[in-house]
Amino acid sequence: MNRLDFIKKSVGFLGMSLVAPSLLGSSEARACTVASTETAGPFPTINPATLVRNNIVGTRTGVPFTINIIVKNVRSNCLPVAGLLVDIWHCDKDGNYSQYGGTPMQQTNYTGQDFLRGRQTTDSTGLVSFTSIFPGWYMGRATHIHVHIYTAAGQSLLISQIAFPEGANSAVVTVNAATAAGYTKGMTGYTYNNSDNVFSDGTATEMSTITGSVAAGYVLAWDAFVSSTALATTDAAAEKHFQIRQNFPNPCVAITSIPVVLRTPSDVRVSVRSLDGREVLRQALGTLGAGDHLVDLNLSALAAGNYLYQVKVANLSGTFTQSNLLTKH
Repeated sequence: MNRLDFIKKSVGFLGMSLVAPSLLGSSEARACTVASTETAGPFPTINPATLVRNNIVGTRTGVPFTINIIVKNVRSNCLPVAGLLVDIWHCDKDGNYSQYGGTPMQQTNYTGQDFLRGRQTTDSTGLVSFTSIFPGWYMGRATHIHVHIYTAAGQSLLISQIAFPEGANSAVVTVNAATAAGYTKGMTGYTYNNSDNVFSDGTATEMSTITGSVAAGYVLAWDAFVSSTALATTDAAAEKHFQIRQNFPNPCVAITSIPVVLRTPSDVRVSVRSLDGREVLRQALGTLGAGDHLVDLNLSALAAGNYLYQVKVANLSGTFTQSNLLTKH
């Protein structure tokens, strides 16, 4: 059985539901929709608990690639969730997976290696970040990354796959033309998303954004939306004390405002982080009274891109945080 046949049979056998584009509606609806469930594929990680690391390159070479994933809970206003386990795995530049091989499904034998696989725990902003190399492709599949998300107790929340943008100037096309970096397949015989057996029904909840270049390396960003009433408990506790709303304007050029509603007088601090977890701005507001407030941020010194803003309040009941995503033009 080849990989394509396995994928077809796996999806049918497991009965995993996919979200059709017609059901997703507007971009606003898609922005807070649980990611489509997909097959883990024929090459899931064996014993992922032994691969806790953010650098997953191992013995592989290729174009440098940073993978940033933020996990959010649709049952809690799509706020980021800390403390979740995120496993990822993908093929190398030649389309081969570690931990498998020596079979008709993958002839090259890498059973003794564990490259391009890793586990991380989401931080306070819901972020995990991995250092890798840009994946190649193999017959019957578009370029993709496998993702499995669990609670700290081991409860499976999501098995999905990350899709890559395609087009004449896309990273997929550019990297596969980078023969000097060892990508020798080009795009001849490549299976595009709309013909891929996993992605052909739509990629709205699985599509990533990718920036960068072959020379500088690429950075992938993807919001992984999960659904869990258990995870909502922590965020619900925060909402008893305060609430934040989407900043405006968003996207912004320089100045943006964050609406904050305090239930009780609280000490308020705001931080802004890049998607790789670096704090790029911090603002302490001191003690604010109960009621509505607007927190103005000057982002003029920041480069264009997506950032995560986090509001932290402290009062007699404890310390609570909420986060959201903003875009800087």
